[in-house]
Amino acid sequence: MMKQILILLTFCIGIIAFASDENKEKKGYEIGDIATDFELINVDDTKVSLSQFEDAKGFIVIFTCNHCPFSVMYEDRIIELDKKYKELGYPVVAISPNDVEAFPEDDLPNMKIRSEEKGFTFPYLYDETQEIARAYGATKTPHVFLLHKEQVDEEQALIVKYIGAIDDDKRGNDIEEKYIEMAIKALQNGEEVNPSVTKAVGCSVKWKK
Repeated sequence: MMKQILILLTFCIGIIAFASDENKEKKGYEIGDIATDFELINVDDTKVSLSQFEDAKGFIVIFTCNHCPFSVMYEDRIIELDKKYKELGYPVVAISPNDVEAFPEDDLPNMKIRSEEKGFTFPYLYDETQEIARAYGATKTPHVFLLHKEQVDEEQALIVKYIGAIDDDKRGNDIEEKYIEMAIKALQNGEEVNPSVTKAVGCSVKWKK
């Protein structure tokens, strides 16, 4: 009996350890982490990586999609962010991460249609494998990660400075705090970003089974 109990305990501990490792793997970036570059297909059929933006001081990386009503409500504000901040060195890079088998309206052909309809001024990239969304730890659409170029060990690296929502009003009718704009202003002034993390509000990322 004691042997059976020990075997059961060992099995349970193994399951807990596996779950812990899996959660750790899916955790994604935290403030201060170095974000690695990626290469994803854009709606114009070219491949885009962050390293192509040689003059950028950082990036507003936004995980978003076609079908989510929260993402749709933020589209005009995302366009305005790009128009305003890419001139200051912080372009928007939008990434669609959803499982298109579950939501066909989020596939690349429909991304192309949406980008043209709305006049997106930024890359709208397709994360087909969901590898980048997992690496970042994206959980919602939209979910924002503000990156800033800094010198690390004699090389330039992209440091995660802000994670969360674009602002404090999903509908855009009564915005009091524009989190992305506040964060970029702090970086420009050499100050700490505050808040550096907010709750992303939107549809859950649709993961592949």
